[in-house]
Amino acid sequence: MRIWITASLLSAIVAAAAATALAADKPGGYLSAGEFDVTQVLEPAPRAGDPRYETDRKIFRATRALIGSDRWALATRDVELNTPALLRDFSCAVGTDLTPENAPRLVRLLVRAGTDTAAQSGHAKDVYKRGRPFTIDRGQICQPQSELFDKQANRMSYDYPSGHTTRGWTYALVLTAAAPDRAQAILQRGRAYGDSRFICGAHNESAVEAGFLSASATMALVSTKPDYQADLAAARAELDAVRASGSKPQGCEAEGALIAQRVMPRLDRAH
Repeated sequence: MRIWITASLLSAIVAAAAATALAADKPGGYLSAGEFDVTQVLEPAPRAGDPRYETDRKIFRATRALIGSDRWALATRDVELNTPALLRDFSCAVGTDLTPENAPRLVRLLVRAGTDTAAQSGHAKDVYKRGRPFTIDRGQICQPQSELFDKQANRMSYDYPSGHTTRGWTYALVLTAAAPDRAQAILQRGRAYGDSRFICGAHNESAVEAGFLSASATMALVSTKPDYQADLAAARAELDAVRASGSKPQGCEAEGALIAQRVMPRLDRAH
């Protein structure tokens, strides 16, 4: 019995140490609790009877015509939300292969800023409680619905604003500040990353717009913080070195062609 207790205690100590190490790898954001409330900036989510609500429905139905297309495939790839995947998604725009291993200071900056923007978009979701488009109109989406189900609340997670868009636009804004000479390509990719969410059907188009605004508004305050500015300077120097010596990403021409496609004119296919 004494051996079992000792082993259990050792296991608990190891688990606690691992949790502490994990927390250390995920630094907090730049904003203080209660310093900002994005719901005072965002327009409230559309409700039944609003013109924006009906436009969202039309866009969802119309963009089901993209199912099986190359743009649909890009939206499906854009579902992956972890840091390595997002660095990969923005590599063509930045002009070099980005990984957590070759850009740890950049990753720290992105994680800290993303903590702030995610907290704000999550708060707004809880305030507005907007249903996702496939809960209103039937239609295929590009990821399993189970991935969008909030098991803790035992319901589908909320739509407005889009968390993916918030995260992607946060990356776009931070990367633009770190590599301003690549601003146009980076922001274009960030816009396309958001578009992927209503192309996918996981979000309404208005939720994508709200994700852009939520990230932009939050980052406007984050960017004034001295800690952010110091981390940005370090990340910029690191990124300059990676761009000078790193490998070039593949498939950028094809990705650029997909990103340049216009999807909104397909509204005339709605029914």
